[in-house]
Amino acid sequence: MKGKRVGAGMDQYSVCDVLVIGRACVDYITVVEHFPEEDSKVMLHERVKEGGGQGTNTACCCARLGTTVRYVGALGDDDEGRFCLQRLNDFGVDTSGVRRLEGTRTPVAYIVVTRSSGKRTIIYEPSPPSAVFLDETLEALIESARVVLLDPSVTHLAAGIQALKRRGAIVYDCERWKEGMADMMSLADYFIPAYPFLNDPELALPGESIKVRMRNLAAQVAGRLIVTHGEAGAYYLHEEGLYQVRPPRALIRDTTGAGDNFHAAFAAALARDFDLHAAVRFAVAVATLSCRALGGRAGLPDLAEATQVMGTLQAQRIA
Repeated sequence: MKGKRVGAGMDQYSVCDVLVIGRACVDYITVVEHFPEEDSKVMLHERVKEGGGQGTNTACCCARLGTTVRYVGALGDDDEGRFCLQRLNDFGVDTSGVRRLEGTRTPVAYIVVTRSSGKRTIIYEPSPPSAVFLDETLEALIESARVVLLDPSVTHLAAGIQALKRRGAIVYDCERWKEGMADMMSLADYFIPAYPFLNDPELALPGESIKVRMRNLAAQVAGRLIVTHGEAGAYYLHEEGLYQVRPPRALIRDTTGAGDNFHAAFAAALARDFDLHAAVRFAVAVATLSCRALGGRAGLPDLAEATQVMGTLQAQRIA
């Protein structure tokens, strides 16, 4: 698969706060009163076109928070790819690590948002196979970053990254069990799945309570375990305790990208030397605020607002 590097940014091997490696796509977002039943018709209230994908969403969020961020990923040589690249540039993301794949389409996602709840349903095209691979250039970028954020589409890179002599803190956005997951569980310094992952049949975690399941999963993960849980906020283990950070009160218009923005804010917090308690509070604040507008980016706070809202949140030990 032929490709060429495009985009602009800092010197190729200069140190950045956060290196994001992952998926890019275009989101077509529609707002309806309620999710339609099969073979029915509902009225469309709003529609928005926005850049999407875990990788590019997290990169834009990091940049919005004042973090120096470089994005590595692949785009098709098409209008959607050009749109994705422009949106990254709009946020000030370093795109020097982006490859354009000749003869390949940039994936798209169609997102249906229910107006009354802000919850979304996503229908997506997969990313091109082997769109991102570990070569000398990517190895050098990983070695020069303070924090490396990996999304599910690059789980296959785990074994190769683990062999590098030097790297920043690894944050992994876990979606579902994939090939290479065992390697990623050994690699990640911060392993962050959403709550449904605790019920993944590949894990077969024993126990009924979230505390028991998290402790059983933590025994399989080399680094820290943090679990996001939508309206409940986030849970994490620290020393002998289970902690929860509940989200602030906020108007929820669209939850698209909330998880991506949690991971981004957490990575940005690590780059600013926040401790674990503060990093989770910061991430919950940013993820919640990002839900106040359509798409994963229009509602993002800047650093000052995120810090202010973070200050209203508490990390409570619940077990």
